[in-house]
Amino acid sequence: MKIRSLQSYALGQWIGPANATQTLYNAIDGNPIYQVGDMGHNFGEILDYGRRIGGQVIRKMTFHERGRILKALAFYLQERKEKYYEISALSGATRIDSWIDIEGGIGNLFAYSSLRRQFPNEPYYVDGETAKLSKHNTFIGHHIMVPKEGVAVHINAFNFPIWGMLEKIAVNLLAGVPAIVKPATLTSYLTEEMVRDIVESGLLPEGSLQLICGSAQGILDHVTSQDVVTFTGSASTGRSLKRHARIIDEAVPFNMEADSLNACILGEKAAPGTPEFDLFIKEVRKEVTVKSGQKCTAIRRVIVPEKYLEDVQIALSKAFAQTTVGNPKNEKVRMGSLAGMAQRTDVLSQLDKLKQESEVIFGEREVMELVDADYDKGAFLFPTLLLNKAPLKHTLTHEIEAFGPITTLMPYSDLDEAITLTKMGKGSLVCSIVTNEPTEARTFALGVASHHGRVLILNEQSAKESTGHGSPMPLLVHGGPGRAGGGEEMGGKRGVMHYLQRTAIQGSPSMLTAVTNVYQYGAAQPEANPHLFRQYFEDLKVGDTVFTHKHTVTDADIVNFANVSGDNFYAHMDATSLEGTIFERRVAHGYFVLSKAAGLFVDPKKGPVLLNYGLEEARFTKPVYPGMTIGVRFTVKEKVDQEKRSEEDIAKGIVKFLVDVYDETNETVALATILTMVKKRDQSA
Repeated sequence: MKIRSLQSYALGQWIGPANATQTLYNAIDGNPIYQVGDMGHNFGEILDYGRRIGGQVIRKMTFHERGRILKALAFYLQERKEKYYEISALSGATRIDSWIDIEGGIGNLFAYSSLRRQFPNEPYYVDGETAKLSKHNTFIGHHIMVPKEGVAVHINAFNFPIWGMLEKIAVNLLAGVPAIVKPATLTSYLTEEMVRDIVESGLLPEGSLQLICGSAQGILDHVTSQDVVTFTGSASTGRSLKRHARIIDEAVPFNMEADSLNACILGEKAAPGTPEFDLFIKEVRKEVTVKSGQKCTAIRRVIVPEKYLEDVQIALSKAFAQTTVGNPKNEKVRMGSLAGMAQRTDVLSQLDKLKQESEVIFGEREVMELVDADYDKGAFLFPTLLLNKAPLKHTLTHEIEAFGPITTLMPYSDLDEAITLTKMGKGSLVCSIVTNEPTEARTFALGVASHHGRVLILNEQSAKESTGHGSPMPLLVHGGPGRAGGGEEMGGKRGVMHYLQRTAIQGSPSMLTAVTNVYQYGAAQPEANPHLFRQYFEDLKVGDTVFTHKHTVTDADIVNFANVSGDNFYAHMDATSLEGTIFERRVAHGYFVLSKAAGLFVDPKKGPVLLNYGLEEARFTKPVYPGMTIGVRFTVKEKVDQEKRSEEDIAKGIVKFLVDVYDETNETVALATILTMVKKRDQSA
């Protein structure tokens, strides 16, 4: 039977292999399913195509436009998810395994789409606070972040052919950088199927996503300093790629996420019979058997108090024995196969090395039976538990990873030793501790944080909603130091910034306002006409200012505000108690100053302003005493566009106004930013 050759999508077209050099097999029954080979095209042309065609378009889009594309793409793929499940089963994955890969991956698109709201509706991002560089504030500094003018080259692992792609492209596409995806050949057929749908959707600008199925040997020869390379896989392969001459010579950012020896620790007071002990057994079993242990975050080391060692051994062995292994199409099966026979051979080879210092206490082949499958035809391996009684002395446990359903149990004498053992993995993506003791959790987390990208603290309270040890979240860091590669694949805004160039800009406040489109304190303030509350969102200009009438603060103001607010703090109400304070006499409430400022800057008539809904960065910089006169400089600081949620929704945007309250000496006494919802003139926008 002739089988189809996988194709690559590059240079705007689907390209078959120049020659089929490898056959891919069904991991369950060993039958051939696809062929793959070298595509025979110049990788330099492909990278250049992404930079010129995809990059030129996506860089000019705003964060909000890019985010809306991710949202639309997520919905599009969600509608087609069932066919991905069918194909995923060929890799030996159960429905739950595939759910993590498929819907977990699509979930990343949704998460990063929502993240657009933390960025401006601009193609760039203004980062951090203004730096005052001169005495009279005529020379200031700031930072902007713009998309790199290259491509993101993603070299992915075999275990998550969809999640591995979507978790990365969600980040680079939101940043405004096109991608070239190189999935691991072993499971690339699932990635190819999804990319076909992405291309067919027409949602992504042409050139913003290209796919290489088969060998990508030589692709790094063509990267430049504007490109970003990410790698997920073995530490040895990652180190080899990171040493590539082009990576070094061009100073190409290289983000590496390598498999690591993640650990799960049982707390000292989580004794057998407690909810935490049961949670621990459940969590370890799950992380050893899900995806047949083929997860970069899987638990490879189980570290428990020595007094509970036998109890844990018995409980884990029982849990593993209850795990049905076999054909994932059978509803009774809870664990499928490894991704291929070669993978099983490699895992068994690593297991043999581990057995030099640890004994197998569960997992020999004759202990369990396969369901609807043949061990000699499929890439099956049973859950395996080893015991290392002297983990400080026998260190292979902390050095060798068998990338399958294999974990090693070991004892610790006290919490300090547990921390030491955990860190002996020399850097991990994640570790977890199951405990209900806050002090123990604090000591452990702070003790191991230097060697881990993520620490999960699990107890009965969080268990119902916890995503678990093995689930990195899109808006938190996914990566780790040392052996884990030293990179961060996600991490919310942090992840996006891997694909942006941070640049310091310096100049006058007016010039930096023009560059950033965010008002910089001290910049020119043209007087608004008409009043800012009479202008629609489209008409407002950053820097335009209302200069209000003024008000002289009185003792009566202070007393009346105290009566209304209930704030009778001594500094406002008791002039005899001010000795030893910074105040010369009774002082006006800071919130009275802001409240009075609102009375000065608000135009009360009905107009485009719909509501004020927030206050940011409020601070009181100088005491206001009775007899002082205050006024307000009310300035358009920043505009944030909003899309309509439905046809019936009011078209509007968010306007941030700077409230600068000053006294008769022209010195600022209070500063705040208010968030205002303003109607658009064009209701179709």
